Amino acid sequence: MMRAAVIGCGNVAGNHAAAYRELADVELVAVTDVDPARAAALAARFGTRAVDPQELFGLGLDLVSVCTPHPTHEAVVVRAAAHGVHVLCEKPIAVDLGAAGRMIAAAEAAGVQLGVLFQRRFWPAARRIRAALDDGALGRPVLAHASVLLHREPEYYTAAAWRGTWATDGGGVLMTQAVHNIDLLQWFMNGAGEAVEVSAAHTTVTHPVEVEDTAVATIRFAGGGLATLAASTAVTPGLGTRVQVSGSTGATVGLAEYPEGSEARLDVWAVPGAAAVSSPFGGGLVPDLDLAAINGSLAPFHALQIADFVAAVREGRAPAVTGREAAKSLAILTALYRSAASGHPEPVPTTREEIPA
Repeated sequence: MMRAAVIGCGNVAGNHAAAYRELADVELVAVTDVDPARAAALAARFGTRAVDPQELFGLGLDLVSVCTPHPTHEAVVVRAAAHGVHVLCEKPIAVDLGAAGRMIAAAEAAGVQLGVLFQRRFWPAARRIRAALDDGALGRPVLAHASVLLHREPEYYTAAAWRGTWATDGGGVLMTQAVHNIDLLQWFMNGAGEAVEVSAAHTTVTHPVEVEDTAVATIRFAGGGLATLAASTAVTPGLGTRVQVSGSTGATVGLAEYPEGSEARLDVWAVPGAAAVSSPFGGGLVPDLDLAAINGSLAPFHALQIADFVAAVREGRAPAVTGREAAKSLAILTALYRSAASGHPEPVPTTREEIPA
């Protein structure tokens, strides 16, 4: 049996705890949080124990999930690595590339795996798109678009003190919600090379926060591919997310996640000989879901990635999304925020230079 624990007992932690409980070869040993009451509630829900954060690494753990606020990831991951514990960290890996580099270096020096949670890569629709790109059905990816049009009540930001500030959240809709779609964009555009330049603008139109709730951007890739992005948490009702990519053959494929949190479906498959389209809104608009319902809908895909991570640890191979892979979306985020601040296009930091092997 592998011994696992969850660090940070907020909204998404339940998906991690449930996934570990479902794996026959994993024992969920403990959960921990700086708020003892929150840890106790999660422990009771999953039949495990809550421990003080300082006691956790004395429990003989093999792996942990890190579900703490974004800027705290570095300290928790580095500490876990120092104790020889494998780490699966919630997205984004960190809020700056320096922190991501130190996390990756600590894991590699300790000989432990560092994975980062991007569960939307495990959608069958996302995997079919990536397979079509890999087998050449689309040719070289040349154009992509991501739309992230979501709804959040003001209470979403006020319910947790760390949300909505640069210091404790690291950013707004780009950092917290659209990072999933930025990850899919760069994963699908892999055949066009890494992102090299962005131009972005963001604003805050609705919510009582200092970070952005609305943003637009263009992204240029090394091989000449281009992508656009529009993101907001100020849309009522939320219209979900879409990611679409066109290849050099002229074929276009895309997926749509509607309502937010549901399994994405292929909404366009414009490949000669296999063309098909469907509307994500075929059943009409639905009321906006609360965060617990959104996370609950994503739980099966958390479970798939967590199962992959456990298998990777057991087999001594890299997990589906490594720390180095997760740093690619963070590099794009870094450039997006710099461009929005400067008002000019900005280069995307090269992860090979920022995070040397």
